[in-house]
Order: sequence, then structure tokens, then C-alpha cells
Amino acid sequence: MTDLSTPGIAALRRFNRFYTKQIGALAEGLSQSRFSLTEARVLYELAHRPNTPASTIGSALDLDAAYLSRILRGFEMEGLLTRTPSEADRRQQLLTLTEAGRAAFAPLDGAACREAGRLLATLTVSEQAELLHGMGRIEALLTRQPRPWTLRPPLPGDIGWVIQRHGAVYADEYGFDARFEALVAKVAGDYLTHRDPAREHCWIAERDGVRLGSVFLMRQSDEVGKLRLLIVEPSARGLNLGKHLVATCIDAARAAGYRRLTLWTNDIMLAARGIYQKAGFRLVASTSHNNFGPWMVGEDWELDL
Repeated sequence: MTDLSTPGIAALRRFNRFYTKQIGALAEGLSQSRFSLTEARVLYELAHRPNTPASTIGSALDLDAAYLSRILRGFEMEGLLTRTPSEADRRQQLLTLTEAGRAAFAPLDGAACREAGRLLATLTVSEQAELLHGMGRIEALLTRQPRPWTLRPPLPGDIGWVIQRHGAVYADEYGFDARFEALVAKVAGDYLTHRDPAREHCWIAERDGVRLGSVFLMRQSDEVGKLRLLIVEPSARGLNLGKHLVATCIDAARAAGYRRLTLWTNDIMLAARGIYQKAGFRLVASTSHNNFGPWMVGEDWELDL
């Protein structure tokens, strides 16, 4: 039996009271509207799930069927939604917001975005990242479902992580020595010191606040960009993350006006070479070297944009 006096329960209840006050859930109408929080959530689901049965809305919000039915009936009487029979199952009716329903939802959605922006504006970039990480962890822990990874620009400390992970992962998997980490540090330092914001970018892959990978787009000349420092954490392999990082870099190179994208890799990096080849890169030169300890073949690859 759960001990209702435990500090954990008290802390969770205290957080619930704090958060419901922060988002205005205690007000009679959400965002100074005539809609309750539950009604606003139903409108949100209807706006983002057109032509959907009531059962799907109920499952998404975990609402009692009778309670949801009363809300939907009220919306219908106000002309906010329509019902049409499903072609797949004539016994089932599909719900769609009317023009009046979309008009009623729009100010709610706008107010919610402004309120979220107001809360985030009080925090520094690092604090925002910490907050989003905490929110992601709460969601993942309570649902037991990890969220998908996302790509974002680097935050303070990220470039140091890129250097450290290159040094550690490549030493462990390929036996590279400290000279490789020194090369990565130089490339990363050049990015930080001389970056052209319009034509050079870095992306950090992250899930629930945990860094999973990176890739850089750097300038080689006015017409040529260079893909650099691609890495995917061993724990994140098999998620197509490397493919997505490379595709993101290619798209950004085109948008920046480069006519060609180059990269340098080594023949022992089979997974990365496979990604480059499938993305359309072609091998244009190769040279044996032992710059990082073991002998290998360095390779230059190019992609016409």
C-alpha cells in the first residue's frame, strides 16, 4: 500500500499545484476564453485530427465517453463541429471542426503559444535547454516511451562534447591516438572562431537531453562546402540518425548556395561510407596514412549540388 505521507507524493502534488497555476488551468476559462481546459484540449485534438471518430479523441485525452459526448454535443449545437458517416464503417461518425470551430480555436492556440513564449523568455538559452530536458524526462518516465530525437543548434558546452566523444569513440573502436582528437579540436575551434553564420552550421542530435550525434557544414570556398565531424553515439545506431544528419547537411549546403559538398573519411569507417554513398557522394581520391596510429586509407568524397 502506498504511504500517502511520503516526501515524493508531497513533492509531486506541490509541483502539480505550481504548474496548474503557471499555465492558468485554475481560471474559469482557459486563456480568458469561454472554454474550460478540457474543452480547449478537445478543440485542439479536433483541429489536429480532422475526420476522426470520437473514440480516438477520447483515447488521446483519456476522457470518459459520456463526458466527452456532452462536450461534443455542445460544440455541435454551437456549430463548431460537424459529423459525417465513415465510408469504412457506416456505424461510425467522423468529427471535423467547422469554419466557426476553427475560428474559435485560433485565439486559444495563439494565446497558448504566446504564454509559452513568455515563460521561456524569462530563461537563458542554457536554462531553456535544462527545462526542456526536464520536461522530456518527465514525459518519458511517466509514459515509459522515449521521445524521438531532435536536431538543434549547439549550446554552450556542446562543441566540447563533440571533441570528447570523437576522441573516446574513435579510440575505442579504431584505436586512434590523441592526434585525431587534436585534429577534431582544431576543426571545432575553427568553427567557433571563424564561423560564417550564413553558410556554416552545426547540428546536435538530442533525445531527452542526451546528446546522440553531430554534424558540421563548413566553408571550403565560395562554391564548395565541407561536411565535417559526423558522429553517432554507439547507443543511437540503428535509428537512421547518421542518414538524417547527412541529409540535413546536404540540404543546408544547397540552401547556402554551395555548388559542391566535400568530405574526408577513412576506408575503415564502413557505416559512414555507406551513408555517404547512398546520399550520392562519389569517391574522388584516396591515400594511405597512419596519421592517427593505425594504417588506413584516407578518402576524399564529393557531391555535386
